[in-house]
Amino acid sequence: MPYFEFIGVDASRKSERAEKYWEITQIGKTVTVRFGKIGADGQLKVKEFETKEEAEAEVAKLIKEKKKKGYIEKPNPHA
Repeated sequence: MPYFEFIGVDASRKSERAEKYWEITQIGKTVTVRFGKIGADGQLKVKEFETKEEAEAEVAKLIKEKKKKGYIEKPNPHA
């Protein structure tokens, strides 16, 4: 389960200091994303795809987007 953290200036939210996490899990055709402030339970979003391959493509796309925004992959504290 890939886990990423972002610590720094969040231009998209116009905040001076952000400390947030984002993690993603795929089980078959289901993709689950958890995100929020570091140390909090955060929010959970679940999306079902038509095929496992579509789910895998979505996971790869979202990970690429997070890395582009400055998120850094870290060991998952929820694992």
